Amino acid sequence: MTQIITALSEVSDRYDALFCDLWGCVHDGLSPFLEAVAAMRAFRARGGTVMLVTNSPRPHVPVRQQLEQIGVPEDAYDGIATSGDSARAAMFRGAVGKNIYFIGQPQDQVFFSPLGLIENPIAIKQVPIEEAEGIVCCGPFNTLADLEEMRPQFLLAKTKGLKLLCANPDIVVDRGHTREWCAGALAKLYTEMGGESLYFGKPHPPIYDLARRRLDALGKSIPDHRILCVGDGVLTDIDGALGEELDSLFITGGLAARETRTVHQPDPDALEAYLANEMIQPTYSIGKLR
Repeated sequence: MTQIITALSEVSDRYDALFCDLWGCVHDGLSPFLEAVAAMRAFRARGGTVMLVTNSPRPHVPVRQQLEQIGVPEDAYDGIATSGDSARAAMFRGAVGKNIYFIGQPQDQVFFSPLGLIENPIAIKQVPIEEAEGIVCCGPFNTLADLEEMRPQFLLAKTKGLKLLCANPDIVVDRGHTREWCAGALAKLYTEMGGESLYFGKPHPPIYDLARRRLDALGKSIPDHRILCVGDGVLTDIDGALGEELDSLFITGGLAARETRTVHQPDPDALEAYLANEMIQPTYSIGKLR
């Protein structure tokens, strides 16, 4: 059974690194959560390392720039590992071919910027779906639209045997008080229709491998039992931590705030019922990262 805590400091001395989710934990897409920033700063002050591990489809540099724009200070974290980083590496190695049908918004075009770490990357060309060898999905064209609008394109893609590279496995995200669809929702629909989707973010192993490599690059060789994963998504953050045999801290006041009846802290009975229904058990739970 999960242990409900009131502050990260209650358990922080057991860990040397945090793999911390961003959206819903550190910010809401519009502004930072000040208690979360303070908690990460305190963790670093006692010698810990904070690695932001996010299912953002963007490379880590634009994510860092976005954090700066919305007011998340650089002294609250040490590094960033994104689903976009892992997915881009796979794309430039040819995971879904050279001629790509792209699903996303204009700002997501940064996904196709050159990646110098790959030896002999393939030349990617964006084409109509009729000419495509594969699909790259960074998110819906319209994050508020009915996903069923993509069904005709997906039927054609399935017929052609195209693989869909999903740059963000999240199903939904809350931007302020508005819930928006993410790339994972489209990948789920494509898979349900009989297509094949490839994932590189949480809960799948590539992003955790990347996060560990980013720790190593900082000169931090930290064993798994000293890493704590923090997140508000049971199907991504918490399930991924379990798959990697890492401890986890479930932020109940994010995506599952209603189900767990979280105001300041989760209602214990509602939390237990929610976790039982999801058939998952995080190591710890807390209303907000603080």
